Amino acid sequence: MTILVNLDLELVKRKMTSRELAQAIGLSETNLSLIKSGKVKGIRFGTLEAICKYLDCQPGDILSYEPDD
Repeated sequence: MTILVNLDLELVKRKMTSRELAQAIGLSETNLSLIKSGKVKGIRFGTLEAICKYLDCQPGDILSYEPDD
């Protein structure tokens, strides 16, 4: 099972930088970078909610599932 993080795509659609998003939701740029790269094992619902609220999107817009081959 692979969960892909498509946060970069959402930022590009909105012509927004990671720094801007991180500052807006009160998250460090380092932590946001780890989320974007998929190098985290989990994400708090509060963080996911803040991202979705600021970007006006749904969790499915930034997370997707890809089955293993």
